[in-house]
Formats: sequence, C-alpha cells, structure tokens
Amino acid sequence: MLVASLAAHNTAWLLVCLLLLASWLTLKGETFILSALVISAGLLTFFFFTTIRLTEPSPLPSTFQLTWTSDYTINGQRLSGFAKTASGEKFYVLYTLSSEQEKHYYETTSFAGFTYRVQGQLVTPNPPAHSYAFSFEKYLVSKGAKGIVEVTSWSLLSKEKTIGAVLAKYRLHLKKHIETAFPPSLVAEAQALLIGVRDHVDDELQRAYQKLGITHLFAISGLHVAFVSWLFYEGLLRLGMRKEIATIVLLIALPMYAVLAGGAPSVVRAVTVVELVMIMRFTRLRMPVDDALAISFIGFVLLEPGVIFQIGFQLSYLATASLIYSKVILQNRHWVNKSLFITFVCQLMVYPLLLYHFYELSISSFLANIVFVPLFSLIVLPMNMILLIITMLSKPLAQPFFEIYEPLRTWLTEAILFLQALPLQLWSPGKPALWLVCVAFISVLVSFYFLEARHYGKVAIALLIPALCIHIAPMLYNETKLTFLNVGQGDCTVIELPFRRAVYVVDTGGVLRLRQEAWQASNRPYEVGRQVVVPFLKGKGIRQVDVLLVTHPDADHVEGAEEVMEEIRVREIHVTPGSLETPAMQDLLAEAKKQKIAVKEKMEGTSWRVGSVNFHYLSPRDTHYEGNNDSIVLFMQQGMFRALLTGDLEEAGERQLLTQYGHQLANITVLKAGHHGSKTSSSEPFVELLQPKLTIFSAGRNNRYHHPHKVVVERFRQRQLATKITGVDGTIEVVFGGDYWYAQTEKDLVHK
Repeated sequence: MLVASLAAHNTAWLLVCLLLLASWLTLKGETFILSALVISAGLLTFFFFTTIRLTEPSPLPSTFQLTWTSDYTINGQRLSGFAKTASGEKFYVLYTLSSEQEKHYYETTSFAGFTYRVQGQLVTPNPPAHSYAFSFEKYLVSKGAKGIVEVTSWSLLSKEKTIGAVLAKYRLHLKKHIETAFPPSLVAEAQALLIGVRDHVDDELQRAYQKLGITHLFAISGLHVAFVSWLFYEGLLRLGMRKEIATIVLLIALPMYAVLAGGAPSVVRAVTVVELVMIMRFTRLRMPVDDALAISFIGFVLLEPGVIFQIGFQLSYLATASLIYSKVILQNRHWVNKSLFITFVCQLMVYPLLLYHFYELSISSFLANIVFVPLFSLIVLPMNMILLIITMLSKPLAQPFFEIYEPLRTWLTEAILFLQALPLQLWSPGKPALWLVCVAFISVLVSFYFLEARHYGKVAIALLIPALCIHIAPMLYNETKLTFLNVGQGDCTVIELPFRRAVYVVDTGGVLRLRQEAWQASNRPYEVGRQVVVPFLKGKGIRQVDVLLVTHPDADHVEGAEEVMEEIRVREIHVTPGSLETPAMQDLLAEAKKQKIAVKEKMEGTSWRVGSVNFHYLSPRDTHYEGNNDSIVLFMQQGMFRALLTGDLEEAGERQLLTQYGHQLANITVLKAGHHGSKTSSSEPFVELLQPKLTIFSAGRNNRYHHPHKVVVERFRQRQLATKITGVDGTIEVVFGGDYWYAQTEKDLVHK
C-alpha cells in the first residue's frame, strides 16, 4: 500500500517502496499469498502510473450526447459535474446558469442518469499557479476524465431508471430534508456525517479541524460504515430475522449505502472489505482482513485506475494497512494505551504522505484524536442518525431534541475553535523531496519493528533523524531567490535570502469583485491569498515572513494579505504613507491588530542589509498618498545582481526615479514592470536607461485590461530585452548564486 503514497510520480522509487514492504511482511511471517497480492497490487499500480495521462480526447461533434454519471455541484452561476459521452468517454462538464429560476430547478432536481443533447466545446484546464498549487489536470486524471466540456446549450433526451439514478435521487432528497429539518448550525455536520456532503462546512471551522488533525471526522470513514453495518444488522436480528437472511440483506444494503454516502474511497474500501469477509464467512470459507484489503485495493485500481491519484484513497488504505499489521504493537495493552497507540500508529504511517500533499502536519492530532474520535463515533454520529430518523417521522417531535443537542454541539464547536487557536500546533517543513519521503517511510517501518520489541529509545531515534532532515532541507541553499507568483491580474513577489536568513513578501495579489445579484454570488469566493500565496509559502517550508511589503492599497496587491497573515507568521508590515485610511487596507489592519503585528509607513531613504544583500526604498518621496505613483519601490542589490520592484509605478513616478537614481539603475538585472505593463508605465526613457536583462510583467492570462499592453511589450522587444508574463509563463523564479543567475518558470529553465 505504500505505493499509493507516491502516486503523483512515475518513478522506480515506487517499486523500491514495494520491495521494502514485501520484505517487512516476510520478516513478520506473513503468508506467501498475501505478499503476492501486495506485489500484484504494486505492479498494477506501477503499470497504471506509466500509462495514465490526460490524453487528448476524441474530437467532439458540434452536437453530441452526455449522460450524467454522478452528483453535480452548483456554485453561484456555475453548474459542474461528471458525465459520459455516447462512446463512454468521461468529461468534466461546466454549464453557466442563465436565471435564478433555472438555478432553483437544478438545485432541487437530481439528474443522474439523464441524457442530454449538448452543444459545447472542449476547453483546456488552467495550469496550476505554481508547483504547490491545486492542479485541475491532475484532478481530472484522478477522476478518469478526458477533459473539460463547456456547455453552451442542452436539451433533455431521456431519463434512465437505473439503481444509481434512483439512489442519487434519494441522496438529494436526504440533503434537502436535512437542510429544511435541521437547525442551520447543525446542517453542515449532519450532511457531512450522514451522506458525505460537505458543501455547507464553514471554512473557519474546517481550518480548525485541520489544525487539530481531525478533519477525517467530518467525512464518512470505515468506522462510520462499521457502526452503520452493526446497527442495521442488529436491528434486523431484533426484528426476528434469521442471521443468514440478515447477512444477505446487509450484503445488498451496504453497496447502496456506499452510493448514498457519496462513494468516497474510504467508504468504498470499508464496504468492499466487509462484503468480502462476510461473503467468505457465508460460504463457510475464511478470508483474513489483510487479504480482503489487498483484493479491495486491486479491484478498486482495476475499475478506476485514476483513483490511485486521489489523496483520500491513499490515506484510507495506508492507515487501514498500518492498523492491520500492528497487532503485536496493540495487544496486551490497557484500553487507554491502546487508544493512544492506535492513533500513534495511524498518524505515523501517513505522516510522510501528509507532508508530501499538504506540506504541514498537526502535532496536536495525536492527543486530539484520542478525545474526538470516540466522541464523534459514540455520541455525535449516533445522535445525528437518531435526529434524522426522528425528523423523518415528525419534525415537531424532533424540536425538543434539537433544543437540547444544539447548545451542546455549539459548546463543542467553541471548544474546538479555542483549542485550534493555541500556538505551536503545526509542523510546517514544506514539501519534502521524493527521496526524503522514501527515507521517512523507511524510518516508519523501522520504528514499527522497534515498537513491537518495545525499544522506545530506538523508535525515537529512527523517527527524529529523518524528521530533522525534512525540517532543515528547505534552508540548505546558498542562493538568493525572487519568485514572481502567478496570482492572476495582480502582484506578488517572494524574496528568499540564502539559508533563509530572511523572507520578504511584496504584495499578496487579489481579485476585483464585480457586483452580482445574490443568486449569482459564489458560495465560496476565490481567494488568491489562501489558494495561491499560502500554498506556495507552505510548500517551500516558509514558516515566517520577516516583512510583508504592501506597495500601495489596490485590491489586486493587498486583498490576499489577511489570508496570508492568518496562515503564516508575519513579523512586521511596511505600507506606503497615507494608505492606512483607504478601504482596501481595513481587513489587513484588523488582522494586524488582532495578531499585534507592527504596521509601519515607509518611504524613500529606508534601507537595510542582510548578509551581502542590500535593500533600499526609492519611493515615495512624501507622506501624501495620491495613487499608483506613490507605490513603494524596492531596489535590492547583491554583488552584480540588481533587481527593481516598482509596484504600480507609472510614467511620472518613473521620471522621478530617473532623476534621482538614474546612474544606479542603468543596466539592471531584473525589473518587475510597473502597473502590470500598462501603456501608462515602462516609458521609453525608463526602458532605455535601465536596459533590464529580464523584465517580469505580473498580469493575468486574457485579462480585461489587456496587460501587458502590446506597445509596451514591443518597446522591450525592439531592444532585444527578455520579457516574461506570469499569466502566460506561470510562476517565475529568479535565482542568483554569486557569479551566475537564471530564470526558471513552470515551462522552462532559461540560463543567463
């Protein structure tokens, strides 16, 4: 199962991990059949790794058929989900709703199994903003989809009355029933625990669960399936049904429950394992749970090859395998110690995988799970099931129960929010290299061996050495790095000094919010800071920003600041004088006050030095903020390498720089062009004097302002000066190492 942990890579390291696992099983005396099953699973996995790609789909005609195969989601005006063509190819479908009435119809109708005649076109998924950001292309591969279809119009052809379509209809009915019958504060929890829908989970609460390492409690897990199975089976027996008949009924009901619960990998894994074990017992044969798990793994990958790329699938099978093969560790222990070791074993087995995908690990999860897993499993989940049944019988009858349960659940939420606010709960070393992931897994297996022998000192040594390597690895470089993040139509630059002596973030990007009607508004608006900047910082293992520099108070430069401050420690904030009263700065100021972060107004003349790197603010020259030309301009120099970051500086501000600092700026190395390359910036005299070896335009792909302006781009090209655009080339990293420098993008590596 360790193969799944490295599912994002097509390398021979997968087979190395598989060999290690097989060797471990041999040392433990496992059967030849089990080892063969695991090796078969690994070989099948490796085969699919080398063949699965987002291949070019067959050309679509002007009009074609699509049959919905799963649930769909509605976010604002956008309806999206998966459907298949008549030839069986699976696509991710996007459709823009035209009216509030149409939106209401699709919100209240399940059309799984509906076939439509469609007019639309294939669209290319947007590339990830950087290597640590969400990749929609990888998401499509994990779902087995060939691409994205943007629908322009469609009409209903037929409705299939399949079991899946009927179950999807009942799932939607349950979702709507919970929304109307449960108090608003309990809807998200009930939908998540009972039918696997997490649309209403509050972002703040979800982040709290992540920090405590208990996010899995808001998902239907194997424990949920086991509890539901036991409850259903015992209920049938209490009704007088024979055990054999009750077993058959349960075998039929479990797959139906898996569909109603959303078909998450953890649910499918639990259901298939239970089904296999029960079928063997029903036929008077015996199948060990580990064999059932291996067969479930192989079958899942054969039917849905892309599932191996899903993080939930990897975590589910890996955690389950760790418990199955830890009987010696768990036996002969008091129930309290056993609970502690169950949590420890699970968390330990998946920690390299969690770091690889999420770049951080909850330290408090070891203790939090001991408290919250029994609480949710024995109280919260059963209570939601009971309340659902009561509301189906009589909504007025359920009201007294809600009046008792809702305050108690509110107190629990407040306790969770309080606990997550405690400091030092997250270990954030960044995304480890693949070889470090392998080393970490080896150390986990070695620690399990020592745990069985109860040599706890050796366990600590085996775990701490690789963890220390992972922790310090991001700081072991002697180069200065400037990263111009692809934040769309906005600015964000991250400066890292050698050996992480300091990290500076210049602007944080943002989104221009257009006025919309209420029904058109997105349920979860796109947040550049949280979805682009924070993943980059965490992926790089940046745990602290020494200075957050906001060049000026435009939304596309400052809107993401609050989100960054909520996730990453910021020591101090520099802003241009006179900008603190502007509306765009209020969220930043509120968060800074909450965290007691110093906010300082800076202007021309401010300078400092870290090691061999010098920093200077060249603008603004007065304390009266009037607009773009009062942007803070940052000049940095290290030896012969010089970079100029100009914010939204325009022609008037450029003239002032030339007058005051022209001799220092001539033949500069890197220029971050002012105002995204608009025609009001990068004037002829400015470009002629600076002659930058590389100019970065921070502008979104196909933006409404047409930045960078073609006249400006041509101005650089006429002088044979290299340019790059974040919206076209992606995130751009400039690296300086003393006697060399180069620019690296997501697409290429250009040495200078």
